[in-house]
Amino acid sequence: MPKSKRLMELMMTVNRKRRFKVQELADEFGVSKRTILRDLQELSELGVPLYSEVGPHGGYQVIRERVLPPIAFTEEEAVAMFFAVHALRHYSSLPFEAESASALSKFYLHMPGDVRDRIDGMKNRVDFITPTRRGDAPCLTILLDAAVHRKVLVVEYESKGEEAGSRRIQPVCIYASNGFWYCTAYCFLRQGLRVFRCDRIREAAYDASGTEPLDLGDVSLSRRASAEPREPIRLRAELSRAGVQRCESELWLAPLLDVREDGSGAIDNDVSRGDIPFYTEFFIGLGNEAELKEPAELKDSIRRRLSEMLARYQ
Repeated sequence: MPKSKRLMELMMTVNRKRRFKVQELADEFGVSKRTILRDLQELSELGVPLYSEVGPHGGYQVIRERVLPPIAFTEEEAVAMFFAVHALRHYSSLPFEAESASALSKFYLHMPGDVRDRIDGMKNRVDFITPTRRGDAPCLTILLDAAVHRKVLVVEYESKGEEAGSRRIQPVCIYASNGFWYCTAYCFLRQGLRVFRCDRIREAAYDASGTEPLDLGDVSLSRRASAEPREPIRLRAELSRAGVQRCESELWLAPLLDVREDGSGAIDNDVSRGDIPFYTEFFIGLGNEAELKEPAELKDSIRRRLSEMLARYQ
């Protein structure tokens, strides 16, 4: 096997194993221990973070972050990858902000000059617009880590209209919608799934009280569909085609829609009574593209809100 090919396969092997002995690699690649030692030295000089331990149970291990092997991209794939990361710049907070900026810089600098020129020409011709929000979400990284590794967090949360308070939650997922980051999580205080605005989570730390994590693997990635309605109340509404299109752009609302063949649709589902103020503003925004059937409580709330708005212009 040519040395260059052996080094490439060796890099992938040590990244996969993480811990290994020299003799294991020598047997796998059919070369001497001395050759493997030289190859490991070259990988270390190339930036693969290797650490050696002496003794009868010693060996090598890959420390910190693994270095992935080179991947060959076509020109079209490279441009697509660049703009996929470039589109994230509209968010004031990201769970991997520094890493995405570093990856984009590496990707751009190592492209051929003509490909960079093409990207420069496209920057002012294509964009993925996301509303820019002023509020930062400083805890995205730990929220994502807790969701992936099934950990319980203690967070300081500022609920709308309430003073900030401490809660124990187990994150299920985080997602961005309309410029905001949201976290679906099990709230041990409310004993149910809730959706938290991540910019309102000011502090977060791993729980040290010994709270046993729950098995929440079957919860879907959705803003409100995964949250159990509190004091459920029936919501029924008819939607025009334009109304359906506007509702489809809302991640949390899509599972509640019943779309007909002509493009019109309806909503017929239980929602939380505590969300009446939210639905009031939402249906006012839909205007004539929606006809609310029930609940009467929401109709009354809409009438009061419209009367308050009308009074401002009299």
